[in-house]
Amino acid sequence: MKMLRAAVLLVFSFLLVFTGTGTVTGTGHQKPKDLEIGEFFNGKEGTMVLKNLRNDQVYVYNQERSMQTFTPESTYKVPNALIGLETAVVRDEYEVKHWDGVIREIEDWNRDHTLASGMRYSVIWYYQDMARDIGEEQMQHYVDLMQYGNQDISGGIDKFWLASSMEISALEQVDFIERLVEDELPIEEKHQKTVKRMMIQDEQDEYTLHGKTGTRLSDFGLGWFVGFLETEKTTWVYAVNIDGSGTEAKNITLETLKKKNIID
Repeated sequence: MKMLRAAVLLVFSFLLVFTGTGTVTGTGHQKPKDLEIGEFFNGKEGTMVLKNLRNDQVYVYNQERSMQTFTPESTYKVPNALIGLETAVVRDEYEVKHWDGVIREIEDWNRDHTLASGMRYSVIWYYQDMARDIGEEQMQHYVDLMQYGNQDISGGIDKFWLASSMEISALEQVDFIERLVEDELPIEEKHQKTVKRMMIQDEQDEYTLHGKTGTRLSDFGLGWFVGFLETEKTTWVYAVNIDGSGTEAKNITLETLKKKNIID
């Protein structure tokens, strides 16, 4: 299965470059459509992959970059939370970890947090502490099972996703999130549902937006926003990265969804 999924992604990447046909997970044979959203990137390099799960139609801005791998930064909190729950390192989204008293650069980090609030405020120390509790053996096991990115955790158990050894492309992010949406990851379904609930960023009558930002804090030279949008008609999965911040990536996502009349 691991080799098959990797092969499917490789074939899709090949098709994007040489023929323009294919879908992210190989479930259809539609030509991916260009996303004409260059104005939203304000001159910065970046990419967006957007997939409609009802008809498997894929939209891509900057196809070449959509295949390039980058460190996931805080978007790794999604698989990290799944692994923490699956290994029972944390019991549920309300599991509290106490602040160690170290003053950090973001004020919201300087207090006790739960798994859910740690996701909401992107509290790095909480998820680093959980990663150490998970340990290298179990972390590697589940990263491999989930086929997440290049599956390389050699950069250190509490920092491999932060400007280190772990890398993932926008296409791979969309594939991972799609499997999460469909409860198809090798994780108990109840844990997948918990993490999806934790990812809710905006809940309206017409839609629910689930997502996670990620920013390379060392230089703010990489930003991510990945997740999915549920509407009455369908679910859209997306991944954006930019040579900027996670906030910029999120804004690009929202502007694109508005431009395509998916949200108001």
